[in-house]
Amino acid sequence: MKRRKFLELVGGAAAMAFWPLPTLAQQASKSYRIGYLALLPSERTTLAKVFLKRLHELGYSEDKNMKFDYRSAEGRADRVPELAAELVRANPDVLVAGFGTVAAKAAMAATSRIPIVFTGVGDPVGAGLVASLSRPSANVTGMSAQAAELSAKRLQILNDLVPGKKLFAVLGNPDTPYTALALQEIRTAAAAKEQPFNVFEARAADQLPMAIDAVIRSGAASLLVLEDPMLLGARQQFTALVAKARLPAIYTLREFADAGGLICYGADESTIVRRAAEYVDKILKGSAPADLPVEQPTKFALVINLKAAKGLGIEIPPTLLQSPTMFWNEWLHVRSCAGFRTPATTI
Repeated sequence: MKRRKFLELVGGAAAMAFWPLPTLAQQASKSYRIGYLALLPSERTTLAKVFLKRLHELGYSEDKNMKFDYRSAEGRADRVPELAAELVRANPDVLVAGFGTVAAKAAMAATSRIPIVFTGVGDPVGAGLVASLSRPSANVTGMSAQAAELSAKRLQILNDLVPGKKLFAVLGNPDTPYTALALQEIRTAAAAKEQPFNVFEARAADQLPMAIDAVIRSGAASLLVLEDPMLLGARQQFTALVAKARLPAIYTLREFADAGGLICYGADESTIVRRAAEYVDKILKGSAPADLPVEQPTKFALVINLKAAKGLGIEIPPTLLQSPTMFWNEWLHVRSCAGFRTPATTI
């Protein structure tokens, strides 16, 4: 199976030097419509902003050759299908599905004709979006923001923070396809370490307090969190509950560290969204979605909230703080991690 990885981004001027002149002229003379469907309320100022910036670098401008239609369900999953249908009626050249599986599935249900590019789905095959990562079917392709194999790495980081084969807890939404995939990897990693763990579920934000109470009663020494859009939308509430319980926890997305979570290890979302914009560009220039394999990240970021660590009385091991590429501020430490690759699997 051929591995796919994110390509190094090429600057706009350098890339233009290799474009045929007819393509540039054609792009300048034609106007494109791009629809963007978001579940999360904050996506316009985060992921969608990065997406648009990359499109601008590729030569698209809202005052020249592009119409950008943005719709957000503001965190309400029940509104996503309606908004997807509204975007489809506008007949965009490409329909972009924002973070999570919900938006991607709604877009797919709304059209089998318009090309769809999703920007962050944990398990595209398990969700029924594509037949395989290497050979997407029909009109859908995009970026897989997660990699189930990362769960083993997160467990290793938890063990560095809380040494010993202590009971740990896993919390996730069982309705999210990625959860089942990640749990398989966690079971394998935990079995190899002969380390016990319990699984806890939360399908909605109002279930989070009970879930954390159950984790505390279980005696778990740490927590591994499998995020989804529901948890991301409730991150302030959730990280506050975890901090109050004094649970060392590891997350996937940096937003949780920004919200007060202890540590996160996951894909660089900006790189993923920028790559999704490049897929849109390819499609507008004539590529078929079925010919663009779903890509998985190979670059990841480790983010440590030093303030949260101090509050828990945890000393961060030097191995987690050392990296040739890092960023510090008063309370946050970020380092880039490379080499933990995930192969594109097929079924």
